[in-house]
Amino acid sequence: MTWPLRALLGPMLWAAAFSAIYAVHGLGCALDWPARPAPVGDLHRFALISLWLASLMGGALILWRMPKAGDAGDRIARAGGWIGFLAILLTLFPVLGLTTCG
Repeated sequence: MTWPLRALLGPMLWAAAFSAIYAVHGLGCALDWPARPAPVGDLHRFALISLWLASLMGGALILWRMPKAGDAGDRIARAGGWIGFLAILLTLFPVLGLTTCG
């Protein structure tokens, strides 16, 4: 895989995670998931947090599989992985604490 594609893996994972989490949020509100119990709390919050954690694990896997050292392309690809991981961590973090449906 070429370095431009590897550099875009992290941001593409963030975009997919962002879309999936907010799609599940809307679906959960429409189907009244906050009223349904789950292993930890209600089904809505459980689904959102599970997707967030799975996305973080995907970002960590991308970083783990990136080459540690190399030329400029490898460093740029690694930076893209970090950008995606941190974007997932910070922009999707509100699923942990905000109210789900209003």
